[in-house]
Amino acid sequence: MGGVFAAIGTPAVSPKPRGKSPGWPTGRIRLPRIRYPTVKKTTPRPKKEQPKSA
Repeated sequence: MGGVFAAIGTPAVSPKPRGKSPGWPTGRIRLPRIRYPTVKKTTPRPKKEQPKSA
């Protein structure tokens, strides 16, 4: 059976060669990213009761 499978082949695509990615261009100035202040939610205050009109 192994010879039959070897003759038929596989439906999978052969692996692609991978290279090294270009990365950051040389000579370019790297700036630190902008840090924004954290936004904190405050605890809800109880609403003041309005006086009932007569």
